Amino acid sequence: MEKKATVLDEAAIRRALTRVSHEIIEKNKGVEDLVLVGIKTRGVPIADRLKEKIESIEGQSIEGGELDITLYRDDLENKSYENDPDVKEAHISTDITHKKVVLVDDVLYTGRTVRAAMDALMDHGRPSQIQLAVLVDRGHRELPITANYVGKNIPTSQNEVVTVELSETDARDEVIIYEK
Repeated sequence: MEKKATVLDEAAIRRALTRVSHEIIEKNKGVEDLVLVGIKTRGVPIADRLKEKIESIEGQSIEGGELDITLYRDDLENKSYENDPDVKEAHISTDITHKKVVLVDDVLYTGRTVRAAMDALMDHGRPSQIQLAVLVDRGHRELPITANYVGKNIPTSQNEVVTVELSETDARDEVIIYEK
């Protein structure tokens, strides 16, 4: 793959997440009954960053968690795993029943990851509402799923790959488009 462009650097990611934090607070009229749940892998550090920003803005703590959707994917048989898929436990710090849950992921593409995350989330309770926050929306949906909060819309072609790198997982913060 050939690097085509860096579309977000560290400062741009920080600004996008600050804006998304304010949008989450505004839409939910505060943080009461709000839970942020990151989809593993890169949705988790993004959710943690959003949680930290929201708490600093509102001056009160909110609940959070992380979700592994591996076994909920509809393409599990197409993935190549040497033995069994590497399943990580979900860690959600509170009962989500009757709460407003914001699922957080790095890139929204076909919508299949989000569909799997909603299925996994329902195994942990019945939220009053599920919202979606993503750092990047690149289009090309296969399912009728739309993000409530988007850090940056990046129209792409099917020949392109959007890669999110975060300091927590990749030692730096940037969003890059590669050409296949």
